Amino acid sequence: MNTRLLPTLALSLAAVFATLAHAEPAAKMAGGMLVNTSGMTLYTFDKDVAGSGKSTCNGPCATLWPPAAAAADAKPEGDLSIVTRDDGTKQWAYKGKPVYTYASDKKPGDVTGDNFKDVWHIIK
Repeated sequence: MNTRLLPTLALSLAAVFATLAHAEPAAKMAGGMLVNTSGMTLYTFDKDVAGSGKSTCNGPCATLWPPAAAAADAKPEGDLSIVTRDDGTKQWAYKGKPVYTYASDKKPGDVTGDNFKDVWHIIK
């Protein structure tokens, strides 16, 4: 193989692997519900308004219902968009509604927060 082609080949392979490393979506459907990359169930909150770009779950609420954090440079993906929280951090939203995990869910597949106080729901 021509030694001048090796750097080009190496760069091409690095680009392919970098693309694959970022190919995993922020959330996916599994078991009929939306889960994060760790497999933890994602929930919506009835008091959040779709498309408002805001979360109404802050302070103690966000301790019990941790926001599904998005990286500062995250980009929308399909039905997933990004809202900016009151503290300036980014949060994933599904069809315009911010999404959260539930602190009492301990392992992937747990849905102990579904219909909590009739305002928290899994995403189907």
